[in-house]
Amino acid sequence: MSQQRNQRKRQDQRQRKPRNPTEGWVPKTRLGELVKEGLITLEKIFANNLIVKEKQIIDILLPQLNESVVSISMVQQMTASGQRSRFKAVVLVGTDGFIGVGSAKSREVGPAIRKAIDRAKLSVIPVLRGCGSKECGCGHTHSVPFKVDGKCGSVKIRLIPAPQGVGLACADKVKQVLKLAGIEDIWSKTFGDTRTSENLVKATVTALKNAHKFNFNL
Repeated sequence: MSQQRNQRKRQDQRQRKPRNPTEGWVPKTRLGELVKEGLITLEKIFANNLIVKEKQIIDILLPQLNESVVSISMVQQMTASGQRSRFKAVVLVGTDGFIGVGSAKSREVGPAIRKAIDRAKLSVIPVLRGCGSKECGCGHTHSVPFKVDGKCGSVKIRLIPAPQGVGLACADKVKQVLKLAGIEDIWSKTFGDTRTSENLVKATVTALKNAHKFNFNL
């Protein structure tokens, strides 16, 4: 009898649907209430520069977000009780036309990654795409519409529009950002200590964010 019960429990667990991350969510902000009631869209949030303070807002409006871990490192701090070690995680979240980056620290790797994912969701921005290459001029959204610059720490990056077929001609960490954002073709120039993957990734996200400064239609 006990074996049959265990088999039934396993079958029930397999048949259960994955838990909705917004199930039982009680909004703490007015924006969260509007999102839960379905009275506002993501486009209106970005158009009015509204600040997102609850990750469940992004979970509802962008359920197809993908996650990618950039780096996990150990950081040490000297305290009065001795040396204290923690893990630092840098995570990207994104989908076609959206990108976000976040970092967090914790005593264990798992909690650090989860905290970084939550912070990355709160920093999601729309990605302005287009075809700014003179050699191409197809009018599709496979690259950036013009040259954009970004900076974080000592790292500087310039994203340059490229024609179709070039691919992502850039560093691996930059590719990681652009693939999540839905950009297919680009050239890039980097300056500074590019071995610091966190600064390189954040500089790339900043460059994509700076593209909106020249978009007067928003």
